[in-house]
Amino acid sequence: MVAFEQIRHVDRRQTLIGLGRGLLGLGALGVTAASLSGCTGSQLSDQSGAKKSTRPITVGSKGFAESWIMGELYAQGLRNLGYTVDLKTNVGSSDIISTALLSGQIDLYPEYTGVMVVSFMGEEKLMDSAEQTYDLAQTWAEDNQVTMLEATPFENKNAIAVRRDFADQHDLTTVSDLKGIGDFTYSTYPDNVTGGQGYEGIVETYGLENMKLKTLSIGLNYQAIERGEIDAADVFTTDPQLLRSDLVVLEDDAKLFGFQNVVPLIRDDTFAELDDDASEFLDELQSLLTLEAIQAMNEASAINRLDPAQVAKEFLDENGMM
Repeated sequence: MVAFEQIRHVDRRQTLIGLGRGLLGLGALGVTAASLSGCTGSQLSDQSGAKKSTRPITVGSKGFAESWIMGELYAQGLRNLGYTVDLKTNVGSSDIISTALLSGQIDLYPEYTGVMVVSFMGEEKLMDSAEQTYDLAQTWAEDNQVTMLEATPFENKNAIAVRRDFADQHDLTTVSDLKGIGDFTYSTYPDNVTGGQGYEGIVETYGLENMKLKTLSIGLNYQAIERGEIDAADVFTTDPQLLRSDLVVLEDDAKLFGFQNVVPLIRDDTFAELDDDASEFLDELQSLLTLEAIQAMNEASAINRLDPAQVAKEFLDENGMM
């Protein structure tokens, strides 16, 4: 079994992502904040006529902006096809929401493939690719009578970022390149010091005895690195700040951080009751969720404080899916 600290680290990351993020323009959505502000929750909740002979579908999401948005995208798109959909937000961590799925409390929710492999399956071996991670996660789904649809192009995982001038000075492109540059300071949040993917795991995997630690609360690392108080920072790959800050994300050449694409998980009994249009919609939606698109939506919801339902509706409208 994988170490408890590693599982806790993954769950911690998944519950905190989307809080305290930076700003990003809404260009990837093709809309402006002004156009979004004209929508209201009641306007967004209108449903088409329910599919006959199909019971309501309950969509769940976890407790952070990215998951709220994904849940809204699923729910609104299915409603538009004529299904009756109930949406439950803030269901809980990966362990809690997966239990809710398997027990029938929800029917569908978005999950990260790497979380499935590490947290659900206890897999310690590092995966070689996103495809290998997807295939292994698929075995969990099949063993648990769950249908897993297509993965998103974007993935949300930990990464190490440095200032561009620091990267240029030391000719850095990969995490391994940090080994030969002398002492430098890296920051992460306090819960991410121990564990296979935390500070200690990075030092061990990459041999970075020259990497000194400074712990900071989530959200403070970007300010610290931009002010030169630290040289490298633990970031999440869907952070909006990465597009507006002059930072370089180093390649995880040892693949320590794994792969974290998002997939819709649907219980088999629910999937069997859906028409083909449901899976076709979800697969098309998944294909549109690029890194730039999810960063823009994360920024709109978590930073600009727009209702995730508003953000999701604009994305679906702009892509001709409503």
